[in-house]
Amino acid sequence: MKNKILAIIPARGGSKRIPKKNIKSFFGREIITYSIEAAVKSEIFQKIIVSTDCNEIKSVALTAGAEVPFLRSETNSDDFATTFDVIKEVLAEVGEQFDYVCCIYPTSVFVSPEVLVDAYSKLNKNESATSIASVLQYSHPIQRSLTIDSEYLVSNHPEYYNSRSQDLEVNYHDAGQFYICRTVAVLEEERLITSRCIPYVLQDNHAQDIDTLEDWSIAELKYQLLVRK
Repeated sequence: MKNKILAIIPARGGSKRIPKKNIKSFFGREIITYSIEAAVKSEIFQKIIVSTDCNEIKSVALTAGAEVPFLRSETNSDDFATTFDVIKEVLAEVGEQFDYVCCIYPTSVFVSPEVLVDAYSKLNKNESATSIASVLQYSHPIQRSLTIDSEYLVSNHPEYYNSRSQDLEVNYHDAGQFYICRTVAVLEEERLITSRCIPYVLQDNHAQDIDTLEDWSIAELKYQLLVRK
C-alpha cells in the first residue's frame, strides 16, 4: 500500500526582522511559492497544507496550489510557538492519518522536487530511521570555536588547539530547509529531528536560512549563481 505523506509549510504572518517575509518577492514572485511549487512537482504528497495566521499568505498559498483548511491558532502564532507545535496542530486538525509528515520552510527557495523525492526514498528504505533532516557541514571546525571571557578570546576546546583540521571530526548543523518524519515518531518525541534521524547533506550553495536582510541578499546571490549554471 502506498504511504500517505502530508507536507506542511509553516508560514506565520508576523515576521519582525523582514516584514511580510514569507510573501516578499524573490526574483519576481512570492518567496513561499518556491516551497509550494517544489512540493507540488515532487508528486509524493497527498496534501500540501500551509499553516498561517495571515489571510494575505493564505491567498498566495491557495493560488500557488497549496491548501489552507484553517487559520493557525493564536496560541501557535506568537514568538514562542515551536515548529513542532505547528506540526502537531495541523496533524490534529486535518482529520486524516498520514504515515509521514514533511515540514518545508516557506523561504526554502533552493528546495527541489528531486531532493524531496530522494530524501523521502532514503528514509522509507531505512527501516530503523524515524526521520531525515536537511543539514549543512560547518565550514570551519567547531573544535576551533572561541568565546569571549572578560574581553579576552578563549578556546572552547583547548584540547584541539594544535590539531590539524583534517584530523578533526566533521560536524553539521540544521539547514533550515526541510524535515521528513514518520508521523508516529514525531508525535511521540515531540521534535522533528528525532532520536533516529538520518542526515540529508546539502551543498552549501543549495541552502540559505533566511532570518535577516543580509541572509536574504546572500540567498539572492546564491540563487543567481545556480540559475546561471
